[in-house]
Amino acid sequence: MENLISLVNKIQRACTALGDHGEASALPTLWDSLPAIAVVGGQSSGKSSVLESIVGKDFLPRGSGIVTRRPLVLQLHKSDEGSREYAEFLHLQRKRFTDFSAVRKEIQDETDRETGQMKQISSVPIHLSIYSPNVVNLTLVDLPGLTKVAVEGQPDTIVQDIENMVRSYIEKPNCIILAISPANQDLATSDAIKISREVDPAGERTIGVLTKIDLMDKGTDAVDILEGKSYRLKFPWIGVVNRSQADINKNVDMIAARRREREYFASTPEYKHLAQRMGSEYLAKVLSKHLETVIKSRIPGIQSLINKTVAELETELSRLGKPIAADAGGKLYTIMEICRLFDQNYREHLDGVRSGGDKVYNVFDNQLPAALQRLQFDKQLSMENIRKLITEADGYQPHLIAPEQGYRRLIESTLVTIRGPAEASVDAIHSILKDLVHKAMNETLELKQYPALRTEVGNAAMESLERMREQSKRATLQLVDMECCYLTVDFFRKLPQEADKGTTVLSYVNAVCAGLRHSIPKSIVYCQVREAKRSLLDFYYTELGKLEQNRLSALLNEDPAIMERRSALAKRLELYRSAQAEIDTVAWAK
Repeated sequence: MENLISLVNKIQRACTALGDHGEASALPTLWDSLPAIAVVGGQSSGKSSVLESIVGKDFLPRGSGIVTRRPLVLQLHKSDEGSREYAEFLHLQRKRFTDFSAVRKEIQDETDRETGQMKQISSVPIHLSIYSPNVVNLTLVDLPGLTKVAVEGQPDTIVQDIENMVRSYIEKPNCIILAISPANQDLATSDAIKISREVDPAGERTIGVLTKIDLMDKGTDAVDILEGKSYRLKFPWIGVVNRSQADINKNVDMIAARRREREYFASTPEYKHLAQRMGSEYLAKVLSKHLETVIKSRIPGIQSLINKTVAELETELSRLGKPIAADAGGKLYTIMEICRLFDQNYREHLDGVRSGGDKVYNVFDNQLPAALQRLQFDKQLSMENIRKLITEADGYQPHLIAPEQGYRRLIESTLVTIRGPAEASVDAIHSILKDLVHKAMNETLELKQYPALRTEVGNAAMESLERMREQSKRATLQLVDMECCYLTVDFFRKLPQEADKGTTVLSYVNAVCAGLRHSIPKSIVYCQVREAKRSLLDFYYTELGKLEQNRLSALLNEDPAIMERRSALAKRLELYRSAQAEIDTVAWAK
């Protein structure tokens, strides 16, 4: 099952390299779903010494106050027997450290690069991988030591800041908490136990480690704790004996330190019966085995997350569109395809597949009739106006027959007012067609990919609509003008009998108005709506064929942010697909 931890380590490194542990998403990130072990303890609890004992190397910064000021993600990789030990930092890829004192210095330097030298802290982790035949496959996250007071140069919020950082790791359900507590202090005051209990009340994710057992007061021991009598956790407590400061100053190596640790538990009467499950070597094996078990139990959930995320990434990449073709023919084809998609979306609005086309009908069914009604023909053709017309028609001479020219002028002046509603209808349809262009452009995702093309297509569509409006206006107003310039003869034949009544004049105008109410929409639809559906971009297509490659390239000059986003998503998708295949392989092998 060692391959399983190695696989998780590999995925975690890839996630980190791609920045896939802080991406805002509806789904949790793959990094968050992978089990890991967070090392928690107060300052001077022996936390660093425990980690060095597990690794078997001196590599962590030491000193007073807050030494660990950034999370250290430590990945241990068991290599073949006899192979050379080395370390690699993620921020210094392809540089191998074989001198572990240089590793310590680089941790310190990289911490200062992020936080400065004023003992500030940062939640940005340092990622370190160690390859050695003397380690077990394991991932540990070393967190800043919990503290109760700020030292000089630190903000007053440092205590809460560290606690919040630690909590952000250990509150995740996939996190295993390695709680480090010194045996020479009251366990009731242990910072590690206190914060672990808050996020894991039942102790199901917490492994307790007791340090400094050899430094307890004479006559006291840690047997009750190690046997789980004084504070019970789901997993047995493990005691360790770290190197003393004097040992560190004398450069006592880890092999000798581990041997002395084994001898201490085997020879101390109080702990002899527990010796087989004490010590840093046993701790490393327990952690590795437990991590394997947890990973194995989480495989279905990890698979589900990976599958969902792959689908999410594929959808997002599809939305962003394909990368740009290199040759002129490919570029022209891409532009034509995008224009065709826009044209299709536009037609669907007019055909009712998408919303908006119904507004055209509303103009003809409501706005035009209402505008014609407001003309108030009955007032323009009132008996008073007709009598005035008859009286003034022949000047001082009394009229012998109905004043034909006067009637013509009266009817023409009345009918000509219909030009207003007719022209307003043309403009109203033009406004609707323009709005539908904007809607169709927003719905054509490929146009968002290329701002220059979006602008040009929009301008071309607007120019076409403008030409259609002018043609429609001419045709529609001609309908009104035709009614004004030629009156139906039957009307005049009835004048001698009905002139005094005034009803013929009004009924004629109303009849003409009723006819125009139906013919105006037909003219507008024919000249504007029909043409917009048939040939909105025809003129633009003709112009496209004349463009040189550099101009085509300019139209497909994609927004750099979208290009970066697509590249990042493609890399992340590759990572998730690779993880998907490898996790599936492990799952089938169970």
